[in-house]
Amino acid sequence: MTTDAPAVSRTTILVTGTSSGMGLHTAVELASRGCDVVATVRSEGRADVLREAARGRGVELDVRILEVTDHDAGRALVDAVVHDHGRLDVLVNNAGRGCVGTAEDLSMKTIREQLEVNYLSVVALTRAALPHMRAQGSGTILTVTSVGGAVGQPFADAYCGAKLAVEGFMQSLAPVALAHGVRVGVIEPAAVATEFVGSVERAGGEDSPYAAQLQAYLDRTAGAFAAAQSAESAAVAITDAAPAEEYRFRHKTGEAARAFAGRSLAGLDGSAVLAMTSTWIA
Repeated sequence: MTTDAPAVSRTTILVTGTSSGMGLHTAVELASRGCDVVATVRSEGRADVLREAARGRGVELDVRILEVTDHDAGRALVDAVVHDHGRLDVLVNNAGRGCVGTAEDLSMKTIREQLEVNYLSVVALTRAALPHMRAQGSGTILTVTSVGGAVGQPFADAYCGAKLAVEGFMQSLAPVALAHGVRVGVIEPAAVATEFVGSVERAGGEDSPYAAQLQAYLDRTAGAFAAAQSAESAAVAITDAAPAEEYRFRHKTGEAARAFAGRSLAGLDGSAVLAMTSTWIA
């Protein structure tokens, strides 16, 4: 007489912003490691490249549509994932949006959009996931921020503001969530070669009083991204951090990120960061 072996529970991971770059490679890498991955994209038309990448690695993804700024849709999606997969072990908040421009050239509409995508959508999905994870007594919420969440940079006023906000939110939440078995953390990439760079919104034209400084910044940034970390490499770091056995709040995707973010604490009066970033716009 034989008996069926008990079903092995696989880790269920929800990853947002997976149509390209780090998100795409993270979703595929997690699936290749045996996880059940729910990967979200903004529209069905953006899913083809993701599905092709998954087929190339011989893995399957549960691809779903989500506009992360639709908070009701986000909550419904999280509930559906738990219903369909039985649980939610890890949420990777990866979806993000870039913006280049200084305060005087930015519109309030642009600033709000940065907060909506990079901060409020993350808060909303985190709030949606927490009750499920708390009820099961375990879970991980990992948010992909940026070294811009540790170091404010010229012409990244709105972007860094939103990333700093989400890091503050997560660091405040972390000890409370941990008391209920839920690990909260952030992962900070430095320059990563992705489509994200090409899609960054820019504010301020040739008639801006900051035009020369902006051009100097863009020239410097182009050089930095010429030697950027690959999206595949960053995704491996994210994948390692998502279901990691050892908990820590802050992760980096590589040595460049560790060195850069370290400047934020190198001088407690802020002088180390300003001395560095001031050279970028000279």
